[in-house]
Amino acid sequence: MAEVLEKKGKMWTTTGMVRDGKTYCSLEETLYLAEIGALDIVNSDDTPLPLSDMYAKLAEDKNRHGCSWDSFEVYRHLKFLGYIVGRHGVPWSMKNGKIKIDAQDGMTEFRGIRDRGSLDNSFITEMFGNMHLGETRPMFDVYPPNSKFKKSSPGNLAFVLCRTSGYPPSEKEIKEIETHCSGRPIKFCTVEHGRVSFLSFTKMELPVLP
Repeated sequence: MAEVLEKKGKMWTTTGMVRDGKTYCSLEETLYLAEIGALDIVNSDDTPLPLSDMYAKLAEDKNRHGCSWDSFEVYRHLKFLGYIVGRHGVPWSMKNGKIKIDAQDGMTEFRGIRDRGSLDNSFITEMFGNMHLGETRPMFDVYPPNSKFKKSSPGNLAFVLCRTSGYPPSEKEIKEIETHCSGRPIKFCTVEHGRVSFLSFTKMELPVLP
């Protein structure tokens, strides 16, 4: 997680989570902003931090903070398509959200963002822990493009995106996801060799042949 120290431009309307008036970015948001040139990353001694080092950080994360290289590729693909993307089940804003930060030496600092490697929001941590439902799990809440988007009132979802492990989800997994998502639209995705594919399923009954 990263704390935003300075915000410029309209991108922050649809990027980052707000807690007690402060904005925090997830790992995938931070890396995406760096890739598109919206964020210059520097170390605590003001020396540039190469993107390759950020890629290595993501590879080492191993989904510990709800993000992996595959999920970043999905996030980046959805952003390129123009969607508004947030972590599944994590509110965009909370007036009374409490953030506990452990001080660390050698803190990595960004232009406008400081990297809080041990940033622990108990609410977010709990939400991430509840994301896993078997091999198929909800990953992102996806909203349609909206120039009037508000984090305090994001509106209706376009769909909840669930990631599968390279094979179609079982009927049991689909039913679990449907129950978890309470009737909201659901899509599934897989990532193979950097290619993101989306799947959806429709119930249908075949007639019994004589």
